[in-house]
Amino acid sequence: MTDQIILASGSEIRAQLLRNAGLDFTVSVARVDEDAIRASLQTEQASPRDIADTLAELKAQRVAARHLGALVIGCDQILALGQDIYSKPQTPDDALSQLKSLRGQKHQLLSAAVVYGDGKPLWRHVGVVRLLMRDASDKYLTDYVDRNWDSIRHSVGAYKLEEEGVRLFTRIEGDYFNVLGLPLLELLSYLTLRGTLPS
Repeated sequence: MTDQIILASGSEIRAQLLRNAGLDFTVSVARVDEDAIRASLQTEQASPRDIADTLAELKAQRVAARHLGALVIGCDQILALGQDIYSKPQTPDDALSQLKSLRGQKHQLLSAAVVYGDGKPLWRHVGVVRLLMRDASDKYLTDYVDRNWDSIRHSVGAYKLEEEGVRLFTRIEGDYFNVLGLPLLELLSYLTLRGTLPS
């Protein structure tokens, strides 16, 4: 079976993960108002898991409507501290505030992926990673944001584990690919079982 695969995400990390795994795909970024949808779902008291899953599906659905017959992968990542949800920081001050609220706490990263095809969702998965941030000093956090702002402004929670952000943590429980925003192993298993990838 040869399926056209489209990644409905502008994330370079997600694209690199798929390229590294040997997938042949194109990118078509979904245009959805994530902030408005997230706020609406939070008003309805949806769980962080459901919010991540819904946003991933909406992105896949939006792109699939323009590419009939293709397999479209929609993705979303949510950072949850209890029921509080964090977004990408808008300013260095936002980043510092987020990091201060996370330090000494255990939070979750939820990475959702939904594969859309034939006008409907065919597969979905939400991977969960639990992270414990150390009680870093104000000075370290301030310096960290100053050194890394250009990179961390693209990340929920204002850190990147694949960079200096790993020094913020004392314990991480879960799949590293989910930290990067994609439940890669589960997705590859589905595509292999489907026959899209050779077994």
